[in-house]
Amino acid sequence: MTAPIRVLVCDDQALIRTGFATIIGAQPDLEVVGECGNGREAVDLAGRLRPDVVVMDVRMPVLDGIAATRLLAGSGVTHPVRVLVVTTFNLDEYVYQALRAGASGFLLKDAPPAQLLHGIRTVAGGDALLAPEVTRQLVGRYAARIRPAESTPDDTGLTPREVEVLRLIADGLSNSEIAARLVISQETVKTYVSRILTKLDLRDRVQAVVYAYRTGLVT
Repeated sequence: MTAPIRVLVCDDQALIRTGFATIIGAQPDLEVVGECGNGREAVDLAGRLRPDVVVMDVRMPVLDGIAATRLLAGSGVTHPVRVLVVTTFNLDEYVYQALRAGASGFLLKDAPPAQLLHGIRTVAGGDALLAPEVTRQLVGRYAARIRPAESTPDDTGLTPREVEVLRLIADGLSNSEIAARLVISQETVKTYVSRILTKLDLRDRVQAVVYAYRTGLVT
């Protein structure tokens, strides 16, 4: 049997924390290994419990979810943990900052239970939880605040076709939409995406989108 996905729930509101834990714990393939009420506790517990996914609130006392996410999944972290950010506000600037800090995706707190469970499974599987239209809105809204990196599209090591696919990812297109646009199969798109992530040492599509804006591939 496959081991259940280990989940740590972090939210400063006890009712929400308990509700999430109850929903998650009722699933045979998920296991709640811990609960906490602030980012500092999340970092400490994650170090001891080694969860597969941390469901992380944004606004919390002691240490907020953004700072905690950076410590758990940011660049340079030796053993990063996948973080699913939850927030009250859609396209909140804090959520964008959390994604840049290393989060694998985000959900609204009022999302149906099925979305929460899907999000946890998606993030645990290594994928980013960002619908294409949300990617478009989120990155488009805050792209101007991204400081360009020193690297340029010419020194990425990507082929012209891979750069084209990366631009389409950053534009918020799904694999099926990219396949239709380039007249190739979805499997081929998946291969391109995998190569892009490997060559650029990126974890998921979220990081690929931010990278594309930082390097000026998309403006």
